[in-house]
Amino acid sequence: MTSPDALAALRPRLPSPVREAHDDRFARRGVRLLLKRDDLIHPDLVGNKWRKLAPNLAAAHGRTVVTFGGAYSNHLRATAAAGRLLGLDTVGVVRGQELADRPLNPSLARCVADGMRLHFVDRSAYRRKSDPDTLAALLRACGAGDAYVVPEGGSNAPAVRGCRALGEELRGQADVVALACGTGGTLAGLAAGLDPGQRALGIPVLKGGFLTSAIRSLQEAAFGGPRGHWHLDDRFHCGGYARTTPGLDAFAADFEDRHGLPVERLYVAKMLYGLVALAEEGAFARGSTVAAVVTGRPSA
Repeated sequence: MTSPDALAALRPRLPSPVREAHDDRFARRGVRLLLKRDDLIHPDLVGNKWRKLAPNLAAAHGRTVVTFGGAYSNHLRATAAAGRLLGLDTVGVVRGQELADRPLNPSLARCVADGMRLHFVDRSAYRRKSDPDTLAALLRACGAGDAYVVPEGGSNAPAVRGCRALGEELRGQADVVALACGTGGTLAGLAAGLDPGQRALGIPVLKGGFLTSAIRSLQEAAFGGPRGHWHLDDRFHCGGYARTTPGLDAFAADFEDRHGLPVERLYVAKMLYGLVALAEEGAFARGSTVAAVVTGRPSA
């Protein structure tokens, strides 16, 4: 059984540290920049992965954990690592049946090394994975009919409630708290944990404009209704998930040089890039403090 004591034995660094970053692009606008270093919570379960997975692993009560992701999913890697650390069986349902006959990429190879069984499905079935009949068929095909299911990206009601602590840790420290968003679960919980005078800013890393309704639904499931003040700015996805540009890469390399922070490109770089652009637009009031949540680090 996965108990809170077993999770505590993994020795997460909570609350994660907050460090000021002296950056002239903010300072000349009269704005302070803080870095909330969630990437330092745990070496294997980094950042919001810990906050979202820990309550789900406790709810699994030792059952096999089945979850979903693409070929380069950080969520699959984190779930596999949690299984290894806690002695849980894990199954990753991977989008793309065509990948089954190809050599594993480094991300999926790491999942297998950590003990995760991979089950590849065609993209049509993957899109329907939330349908009860499709899900039941997938679980039977995985040989895990009684498994505990964690959705893609790990965003569900327990995860959102787990991410509320992130906001609570930042109460009174910043006027705006920003983070990159994939499925929206971390933002949904963060906003719920902040003080009434604080607001959360999400920088989506996917195209599509679907996150507003997703976040509302997640808060309804977790808390019974909306919580906190939050909004999204969807201008900084750089073409969509797993997309980068030469300009984003150059920005991230420069930020690393300025602040000694390894910058993960698919999420964190887009969030930081967006914050610099917003500061230069005058979006933050002079005298305000912005906290940027570092939710991950570059893959090894």
